[in-house]
Amino acid sequence: MTMNQTITRTGFVERRGKISDLDRSFDVQFWQAQSPQARFDATWEMIVHYAKVKGIDVHQLRLQRSVENFQRQQR
Repeated sequence: MTMNQTITRTGFVERRGKISDLDRSFDVQFWQAQSPQARFDATWEMIVHYAKVKGIDVHQLRLQRSVENFQRQQR
């Protein structure tokens, strides 16, 4: 096997090589191939992990919600 080779196995994909020789193209390609739900789930998992490491109550986590009101200007 050569350096920077992409290996595909059932259930996961990995890329091997020296960190200094790798660019982000593999990461971008991997995440773009995932469904929006899979990306959301992975992001939420990282947020929960961060909260646990920082001692934040994970039951208090929620998505920020913003409401905007757009109206046409009256002439």
